[in-house]
Amino acid sequence: MTVAKKIETIMTRSSWIRKMFEEGGRLKAQHGADKVFDFSLGNPNLPPPEKFSEALRDAVDSCGLGDHCYMPNTGYPQVCKSVAEYLSGEQQTEVSEKEIIMTCGAAGALNVILKAILDPGDEVVAPTPCFVEYGFYVDNHGGELKPVATRSDFQLDLEAMADAIGEKTKAVLINSPNNPTGQVYGAESLAALGKLLTEKSRAYGKTIYLLSDEPYRKIVYDGVTVPSIFTCYKESILATSYSKDISIPGERLGFLAVNPSATHRAALMGGMALANRILGFVNAPALMQRVVSCIQGISVDISLYKRKRDLFCDGLADCGYEFITPPGAFYLFPRSPLADDVEFVRILQQELILAVPGSGFMGPGFFRLAYCVDDATIVNAMPGFKRAMEKVKG
Repeated sequence: MTVAKKIETIMTRSSWIRKMFEEGGRLKAQHGADKVFDFSLGNPNLPPPEKFSEALRDAVDSCGLGDHCYMPNTGYPQVCKSVAEYLSGEQQTEVSEKEIIMTCGAAGALNVILKAILDPGDEVVAPTPCFVEYGFYVDNHGGELKPVATRSDFQLDLEAMADAIGEKTKAVLINSPNNPTGQVYGAESLAALGKLLTEKSRAYGKTIYLLSDEPYRKIVYDGVTVPSIFTCYKESILATSYSKDISIPGERLGFLAVNPSATHRAALMGGMALANRILGFVNAPALMQRVVSCIQGISVDISLYKRKRDLFCDGLADCGYEFITPPGAFYLFPRSPLADDVEFVRILQQELILAVPGSGFMGPGFFRLAYCVDDATIVNAMPGFKRAMEKVKG
């Protein structure tokens, strides 16, 4: 092939999510879109809030000379200030614009962070199941992802985390609410993780960072709250986006925030501002920055996702599937009735149901369903889920 050997290797094991998304296109063309039940991609199906649309129209109408020009790599100062003011309340920590960098989504934020902190051979510990692209992001910058299994309820296994953290560890990367499980890590667990990282940093004579990927923070149910990462550990960095909570994933806008108490805050901010430029992002999209600056805290109607979750959970339970009711995000992660989750996903495909094998998230024996779809898709897929279960149970 003419591409790099490394990319060729990655292509052969590329994301299951995208594979299933592409398979969905083929099946829809063959059987008709209304006959295929696609739960493969976490693509929000709720419209953005009206306040977003109003702010977008206002931003376009008010654009003047210079509003589409380069800006500081960290983003518009007034936007960073607006984000910091909102984040201060959310994180229960006084954050200033000097701790904010606007980024091209959470993926952009994570790559900027990893570029700035990783040396070749450094390890990033991540509880699994986890988002499949984490391994690629870490590898992009010379590091190695070190997966650590969670408990049976997908909560953090702190003993396993302690065993995994060693001399090469540069960071621990968590994602709560979690993709693919929908689990939310509790305040007590995160406080214990912060204490563990403090002890490990002292033992190895270096700073071990805690990276928190939080694009689903606002999508939680049943009174659940997502704890502040900044109050749990001072050497923490947050990455997030507006993709999920206001349904604009295609706009590629997010931000990163460094804990104001971080020992090397100034160096981190300088390094990440540079990384934002040299990775080719340069700066986050100008128009979207101006839009979100005046709608901080706004989100889609989360109760609609809760209704979809409950509808899906009730239907799958009736079909005999085992799962943990997710307290956040918009994913279900049921146990596969076959040990081979890839094989079971193929059986679901025979019923024109598209799911993603848990193996793709380092969670073998399970499969992921994204329920950010029309209610009718969930309801009409249930006979197929039941037939699939009957096939394997005999």
